[in-house]
Amino acid sequence: MTGTTAETPAAIRTAAEDSEVELLIGGMTCASCAARVEKKLNRMDGVSATVNYATEKARIAFPADVQVADLIATVVKTGYTAEEPPAPQPEPTGPDAAGEQPAEDPELASGRRRFTVSALLALPVVLLSMIPALQFDNWQWLALTLASPVVVWGGLPFHRAAWTNARHGAATMDTLVSVGTLAAFGWSLWALFLGDAGTSGMRDEFSLTVSRADASSTIYLEVASGVVALILLGRHLEARSKRRAGAALRALMELGAKDVAVLRDGRELRIPVARLAVGDRFVVRPGEKIATDGTVVEGTSAVDASMLTGESVPVDVGVGDAVAGATVNAGGRLVVEATRVGGDTQLARMAKLVDDAQNGKAEVQRLADRISAVFVPVVMLIAVATFGAWLGATGDAVAAFTAAVAVLIIACPCALGLATPTALLVGTGRGAQLGILIKGPEVLESTRRVDTVLLDKTGTVTTGRMTLHEVYAADGADASEVLRLAGAVEHASEHPVARAIALGAVERGGKLPEVEDFENVPGRGVQGRVEGHQVAVGRLAEYTAQLPPELARAKAGAEREGRTAVVVGWDGVARGVVAVADAVRETSAEAVRALRALGLTPVLLTGDNRAVAEAVARSVGVEQVIAEVLPEEKAEAVRRLQAEGRSVAMVGDGVNDAAALATADLGLAMGTGTDAAIEAGDLTLVRGDLRVAACAIRLSRRTLATIRGNLVWAFGYNVAALPLAAAGLLNPMIAGAAMAFSSVFVVTNSLRLRRFD
Repeated sequence: MTGTTAETPAAIRTAAEDSEVELLIGGMTCASCAARVEKKLNRMDGVSATVNYATEKARIAFPADVQVADLIATVVKTGYTAEEPPAPQPEPTGPDAAGEQPAEDPELASGRRRFTVSALLALPVVLLSMIPALQFDNWQWLALTLASPVVVWGGLPFHRAAWTNARHGAATMDTLVSVGTLAAFGWSLWALFLGDAGTSGMRDEFSLTVSRADASSTIYLEVASGVVALILLGRHLEARSKRRAGAALRALMELGAKDVAVLRDGRELRIPVARLAVGDRFVVRPGEKIATDGTVVEGTSAVDASMLTGESVPVDVGVGDAVAGATVNAGGRLVVEATRVGGDTQLARMAKLVDDAQNGKAEVQRLADRISAVFVPVVMLIAVATFGAWLGATGDAVAAFTAAVAVLIIACPCALGLATPTALLVGTGRGAQLGILIKGPEVLESTRRVDTVLLDKTGTVTTGRMTLHEVYAADGADASEVLRLAGAVEHASEHPVARAIALGAVERGGKLPEVEDFENVPGRGVQGRVEGHQVAVGRLAEYTAQLPPELARAKAGAEREGRTAVVVGWDGVARGVVAVADAVRETSAEAVRALRALGLTPVLLTGDNRAVAEAVARSVGVEQVIAEVLPEEKAEAVRRLQAEGRSVAMVGDGVNDAAALATADLGLAMGTGTDAAIEAGDLTLVRGDLRVAACAIRLSRRTLATIRGNLVWAFGYNVAALPLAAAGLLNPMIAGAAMAFSSVFVVTNSLRLRRFD
């Protein structure tokens, strides 16, 4: 197995094209562990690996001549464990399933038990050592009795990991903790058995800084036991917080229904969802979850999709409407035909996007990992130098030893390794709950730089569906009669304008009359016989030429507003004008205001004519319009703005937006759009509401700010703490407490993103 540590882009591309696997990595205790595993894997020919300490996963791309077993063997040789994630098991159904409670994570339970026992034993040792008034004759032997199991058994995870790493020629956080606590314990044993510390009546005093005393009468049992207990506490709190950080993704993956009532030979048969196939029809009763993505073939209802989109208002659905798996049927009985199952469903794809984002690494995290990889050996050298400097300057072995131990314990780089991945875990998980899917950590940097946002008109700012706006009647004609007869004829047509008129006629007037002798006249409109009248709708020359002045003005006015105006007439006379248009979403104007509040300049981009585009832009508050752009020219429009020095975000939903989404510095794809657009986007807005675009940018910026805050703390903590420890201004036990709680601070700071709204 040969190769270099730096893979060429071509090698990475080839590996990615061959195979990809995700491995669960066990035994990592800090960022330097993750960096070691990643380095070893990337040394394999053609392998490109990313190891995430917070998620304890490795995402690996590898060529055909490498087996998964080879990857696992490499991780094991490095001193850690690796395995492929277990296949999801179908959850139990039936009466027994309801009573089952999820088992507690055994690792969390073990960590809590080890900390609890260690803390109960260490507390009396710390109190006896810190408070001279509590020190009775031979108290030091009781302290040794209590401290020994803490150092040996409580610190066993640190010692075991340090030994494993030492056998592989490496050093990690565990090395620092193990060496520091064993050195303090070993010094105490020497002083008790071979020095003067074991004599009856010995008294000790506690100091927050380096103390100067006789080496043979000084013991560090409170340091050895207290540091182990404090770091075990920090480790346990960190594990709990990391589990909470990933809770959103786990909840997302558990949303789906467990079984389904499928229709077979006219009968309902309840089967596990895993056995559902594309084309199967299944029944969804009120209150039940829809088992998988599909199309309604029978019934009407309202569907609560809040768990997928964050939208609290149920959506009405009927025959022909698409529904997503894991959403809840809030109304009547539905029969749904499955169109996607398993990993192809919207829920599964959302979970995959979130998981990919959480396992990715921002460039700033890669820098932190590189620092962590060399940080521990450097700290050990600093500790040795500190001991030598103190001993040479003062001749005081006690002071030199105390300062060196403080350096070892204060400098663990846990917070550095947790700074980015925990914020990503929480931020992407919260985004998924709100219907925002962030594709990867590099997206966060883009949201900070963006200053211009291009808004595709059709399907983004507007609904993408033509709707009825106005009905104008000629003098002596009735507007409701104009609409009723026009709707009757248009009802037989499939044209989007015809469907809008027919639907508007039904909504405003109820049932439509029957049409006879229907005829579609290409390029001119439709005609037919309704209630004895020969009705024509469209750009029919015999009517348009005879338009009375009031209808001509109405038609011209509607067209100036960007609407499509069609003439309605019967029995050879023009009777009215009906105006239809692609309806602007009710939330679009609010969304544009929100984007402006973020410092972005909105620009409307459309292939429609300028009159239509400017009318829509005015209605939502957009000042700049790029109109009459062919689909293939949308990407060029993005490049022109970039050439002007702008950083461009693009919001779109169609196939014709995919190239522009990919070209933009930040692509936001509406989740109601096409798969091509969603694949090309950096952020996916599941709800299809433009307001979520502003929300997505705010969340991304907040997550990035949290990452930066975490890194400033993690770097700043080590930069400030190491000199203090080396200068003798920190007692080793205080150093242990500070180190443990620095990691807890970083994770807790990341957890604040769960409250983002």
